[in-house]
Amino acid sequence: MASYNRVILLGNLTRDPEIRYLQSGTAVTDVGLAVNDRRKNANGEWVEDTTFVDVTLWSRTAEVAGEYLSKGSPVLIEGRLKLDAWEGQDGQKRSKLKVVGERMQMLGGRGGSEGGGQRSAAKPNSQYSQPAPPDDFDDSPPADQSPGDDIPF
Repeated sequence: MASYNRVILLGNLTRDPEIRYLQSGTAVTDVGLAVNDRRKNANGEWVEDTTFVDVTLWSRTAEVAGEYLSKGSPVLIEGRLKLDAWEGQDGQKRSKLKVVGERMQMLGGRGGSEGGGQRSAAKPNSQYSQPAPPDDFDDSPPADQSPGDDIPF
């Protein structure tokens, strides 16, 4: 059976990106994304739900996020879901579902009030894309891949 793992999220960063580098020199950053959903409840009242998603960005995409984005910045992320599993210090098995970001679209203008104003010098709606690392995160740099023009939106 075929499978498909694709996620597209539009939201605001919940914290400033902090870049770190692997021994191989590959940049990586973990960001939090708040995604709002507005819907009517059973009483016909509008209710806003916020979902918080952890996103990992790699290579040049991670560097661009660290340089141009800050807490509150609006951003569109395209990537895939990944389940991380580990054993905690207490011996309990733990797991966490996150998104490995493969494309990032910065939204909003320069120095605007929508976040990203402190460090933003990039053109509005700039897109950055890098492939994600292998699933085993073995510190090897991702394979080269150029951004495509086949985005369906």
